[in-house]
Formats: sequence, structure tokens, C-alpha cells
Amino acid sequence: MNAVIRLASASDAAAICQIYRPIVRDTHISFEQTAPGASEIAARIEKTLTQYPWLVCEIGGQLAGYAYASAFRSRAAYQWTAETTVYIHAGFQRRGVSRALYTSLLALLREQGYCQAVGVIALPNDASIRAHEALGFSRIGVFKSAGYKAGAWRDTGWWQLELRPPPADPRPPRPLSSLRQAGHLAALLQTGITCLKH
Repeated sequence: MNAVIRLASASDAAAICQIYRPIVRDTHISFEQTAPGASEIAARIEKTLTQYPWLVCEIGGQLAGYAYASAFRSRAAYQWTAETTVYIHAGFQRRGVSRALYTSLLALLREQGYCQAVGVIALPNDASIRAHEALGFSRIGVFKSAGYKAGAWRDTGWWQLELRPPPADPRPPRPLSSLRQAGHLAALLQTGITCLKH
């Protein structure tokens, strides 16, 4: 199987739109009401990569899924916590793509110096819950009727994973570019490849 996990780029935006559009349009999984176009996705990728990873998984030359991290909250005391997100192409479900992307994503976040990862799941979503808990995330609570999507009020569940023990005197997480400069990026990106199912 010819598979690779790499950083996203603006050239991936159209393929990412193909994955994300039906999720926004046809499900409650994303709380966006209107699917963003390729130019908006490209801008989001560029903004994210200034600090956080945005990864894509290609299998046989096709974009099978993507995952990224973002700020959990804007205030400075939250800077050691990252929110994580993953979406998988409908044709690549149940092939370990979500686990592969998250394994690489979490490895990068640890190396950057993040301490906690948080996944927010619009409920119900048994597949996402299983995927998060298989990676060690624990359910920490539910916000009732947090959003209105697809004709109903939706709860959101919150799952948390400790990436590393919180240090007594933490330094700010390093930008993603620091991993490239240190020569760690390529190896960390590939940590999830073994999770893929043939």
C-alpha cells in the first residue's frame, strides 16, 4: 500500500473540501452551517500551520483524510492545551486512517510541548467516540443542547488526553516550524503509518 502522512498545503484544499462538504451539508458532526470553499480551506491551512499541525493522509495518491490541531481557548493560560479534529473520506472508513492521522498529530503536539489534547464530539457519534477512546482519550463531560444543527438541538461531548505530565514551570509550546528546523518532523509524521489497514 502506497501511503503517506504529510503536512497539508494549499494545493490540498480542493480535496479537503470534497471530504468536508458532505459532512457539513448532510450531518450534525460539524457545527458549521455552510461548507467553506477551497480558498477558505487554503487560508485555514496557512493560518493553522503557523503554530499547529494540519496533516493529510494519502493512500494510492488519493487524499483519504485529514487532521489538525487548533487553540483550545485564546487566553494565554490555555496555551498548553490543543483541540484536535479529524475527518475521513467516506471511501476510506474503517481502514485505520483516523488512528493513523491522530497518532502522528499527537506525536507532533507532544514534541512541540503541548500537555493536553481535547476532542469535541457532536453527539451522537459512536465511531468518533470509539476512535478517541482507542487512543486513550477519556470522556470528561457533555454540554447539553450546545448547538442547533440538522433540525435538532445537539449535545457535545468532551474528551481529553494527557499528552505529557504538566511541568511545574512550562515553556510555551514551540511552533511547528521548530520541528522542521530540528530535523524531527519527517519521523514524527510517519509514526501513524503502521496503524493503516491493508
